Amino acid sequence: MLEGIKLSNILFLDIETVPQSADFEGLSDEMQYLWDDKTQYQRGDETAAEFYAKRAGIMAEFSKIICISVGFITEEERGLKGFRLKSFYGDNEQDLLIEFAELLESHYSSPNHLLCAHNGKEFDFPVIARRMLVNGIRLPKLLNIAGKKPWEIQHLDTMELWKFGDWKNYTSLKLLAAIFNIPTPKDDIDGSQVAEVYWKEKNLPRIVEYCQKDTLTVAQLLLKYKGQAIIKPENVHS
Repeated sequence: MLEGIKLSNILFLDIETVPQSADFEGLSDEMQYLWDDKTQYQRGDETAAEFYAKRAGIMAEFSKIICISVGFITEEERGLKGFRLKSFYGDNEQDLLIEFAELLESHYSSPNHLLCAHNGKEFDFPVIARRMLVNGIRLPKLLNIAGKKPWEIQHLDTMELWKFGDWKNYTSLKLLAAIFNIPTPKDDIDGSQVAEVYWKEKNLPRIVEYCQKDTLTVAQLLLKYKGQAIIKPENVHS
């Protein structure tokens, strides 16, 4: 399958999400009730407020997207590969989603184009689509998959590709980068810390940098899957 895919047709991406409010008490009474109802069988001995702080950021109904980083592979001089990065980010989720939707509609709307993310089919792609609908944004073609057959959906998932049909297997991007010798910076932030960095530190640029690095790593991993050389740091442009 991967042999027939043109790398320049792929838009790689990663998203970062946070709970819609800094804490559980910041929700309306109705949303507090609905959170309690939705999670009552998942949280064990934890209170609704404790579980909200840990899990609301990954549930589309109770989260918001604060960053979408995208990148595409280019051909540099002497046949070397390059990578172009761009991020849509901010406190206003609707604004960044509109900008991202415009990118997809204007540059990634043909049957040959693909979206690629790690665990994208379970998280990134559905969360983006759900949050677009909540914000009243028309779904771009690459995200409007209702009624499509599985082989018609233009999505690649580097985690799914690693499974080889083993649906019980979850493998993190960090682990795959390590075993494929993909160099990644030793950062002081991971996904579990994004909400704290956003709500308490109010350091959105730090989150954007983390998101961009993951987007590049997804592209490097796909190159490894195809048996190709990874992109050199000097050929990555933001």
